[in-house]
Amino acid sequence: MADGANGMAASGAGSAFFSRDFRLYQTARLLVILGAEAQSVAVAWQVYQITHSALDLGLTGLALFAPGLFFMLAAGHVADRYDRRSIILACYTIQAACSVALLRFALHPTGRIWPIYAVLLGVGLGRAFSGPASSALLPSLVPKHHFVNAVTWGAIVFQIANIAGPAVGGLLYTLRLTGRLAQWNGASVVYCFSLATLLAFLVLVGAMQTRPVRVVKNAFNLDTMLAGFKYVWRAKLLLGSISLDLFAVLLGGATALLPIYATDILHAGPRGLGLLRAMPALGALVVSLIMTVRPIKRDAGKLMLLCVGVYGVATVVFGISRTIWISLLALVIVGASDMISVVIRASILQLATPPEMRGRVSAVNWLFVGASNEFGGFESGVTAQWWGAVRAVVVGGIGSLIVTGVAGALFPTLRNANALSAESLMESNKQQSTAEPPD
Repeated sequence: MADGANGMAASGAGSAFFSRDFRLYQTARLLVILGAEAQSVAVAWQVYQITHSALDLGLTGLALFAPGLFFMLAAGHVADRYDRRSIILACYTIQAACSVALLRFALHPTGRIWPIYAVLLGVGLGRAFSGPASSALLPSLVPKHHFVNAVTWGAIVFQIANIAGPAVGGLLYTLRLTGRLAQWNGASVVYCFSLATLLAFLVLVGAMQTRPVRVVKNAFNLDTMLAGFKYVWRAKLLLGSISLDLFAVLLGGATALLPIYATDILHAGPRGLGLLRAMPALGALVVSLIMTVRPIKRDAGKLMLLCVGVYGVATVVFGISRTIWISLLALVIVGASDMISVVIRASILQLATPPEMRGRVSAVNWLFVGASNEFGGFESGVTAQWWGAVRAVVVGGIGSLIVTGVAGALFPTLRNANALSAESLMESNKQQSTAEPPD
């Protein structure tokens, strides 16, 4: 393609979709995230109906996070050494097997909770290896000048699925079948849907033609696994953006407690739970669509800090609300503010990292993201058990505001980050790095 054509494509709102593999991959992601979000609603509702315990609800997040804690460093090295597409296919095959197991437990209930936790460990294991591979694969699907657009559209796809997935999960969970199909009511229908989306994902990703451009062949040892941590520690821009997300979402995340709000506080039922789960994604989707036509061009660091602060305030409002429409609006703002920081962080992560390090640096990011999401769910369950759900959410939102102020003071490189371009971000990294990045 000629330079002029490249420039036109780069400036278009949908420029990333010029790439065939990007189209296939985002279609696959849309389907599989739709199924995963529907499945998460069924699992959360099922667990809470069995135990009526905030702590047991929080343990579902810990079960998803625990494999990443132990295997994420190895997963990053694997993503830098082997074909990332093959890794993704293997991991989602494991997750399909886990959906089959959940379906079996739903059809033959025992009233015991530990089999569900065991399956969630398997889901977490698949995510631990697919996460870094997926993140590191994205730059190879589109030209460099389309990358930020690709990140934004990837976020849009994610949020569309997050809006529809919980709503579909709540609807399918309350669907009432009769006759011979009566035993499939509830979670069974949702797990069948999730399994179908996983199989479609495997077919679409299998049709992709992307192959690794640069593959690291160094030894598989502790030094190479820790290389991602060493690079992030030296690159204060990366360290600041990742750690800000970790602590803000770890403290401020209220998603794990939504079944309690839907049941005991807002009295909204399973469909209400699906609606509550969808609202953050709705806010994120609206903001993502705006960013495709009005991308972030300057003051990215200041904007990220501002958005995390708004996230904390909206979390506090949701925590104290007893009115469904106020709660829904607060969650929309939570999702919108979080989405802007997600796009900025994802762009920094890939554009400020050399290609040969992307798998291991992505593993560090996924470890932090997992800590803020899944482990954050466990933290929310524990604090809700101690203090009650409302106090846990409000204190967490205040904690997010404190973290924002501390991050702004500790990481001036993040605060002063300007354009989301490879040249600008790599230059910031070079200025702050104390040594060359490890191999």
